[in-house]
Amino acid sequence: MNEKGLTLVFTGNGKGKTTAALGMAFRAVGHGMKVCVVQFLKSPDSGYGEITMMNKTGIENHQAGAGCTWSVPAEDTRRTVKEAWRLAREKVMSDNYDMVVLDEVNNAVALPEPVGDKIIFPEDVVELIEKKPARLHLVLTGRSAHALVIDKADMVSEINCIKHHYNNGVPAKEGIEF
Repeated sequence: MNEKGLTLVFTGNGKGKTTAALGMAFRAVGHGMKVCVVQFLKSPDSGYGEITMMNKTGIENHQAGAGCTWSVPAEDTRRTVKEAWRLAREKVMSDNYDMVVLDEVNNAVALPEPVGDKIIFPEDVVELIEKKPARLHLVLTGRSAHALVIDKADMVSEINCIKHHYNNGVPAKEGIEF
């Protein structure tokens, strides 16, 4: 059973889904595991601190997004999510990794609003879970995880917001949100 890869989901409206997934990724690297992260909505020019740390620790990472869906043209989001999904499937099915993190894939599945047509269906994610290499740990993050994905996962944590500094007008902080 130790060789069975797990599917782990971090979802909910609270802060910390990506942070939890990357904590697992750093832990895996500490045990000599090979890790790949595909970020579905974060753009390559985002300036997130985790990118620097992933590069320093040897975690292969891809920021495949166009940025926040509410601040970029819908066509850019559609194009980059399609490309991120293609890349994610390629990385998962390559059998070159011990862990693959698909950051914000749940958000991408929950689209179309505001981008139009559906891009990734929950059934696509379930199929990826079913076909992934047996030893691979697959970590899925993002709000609004679909019930089909939740049902298929080995572990699901829902992160809820009790209180957030945004609600008091405090903007995103370097080292905290990015």
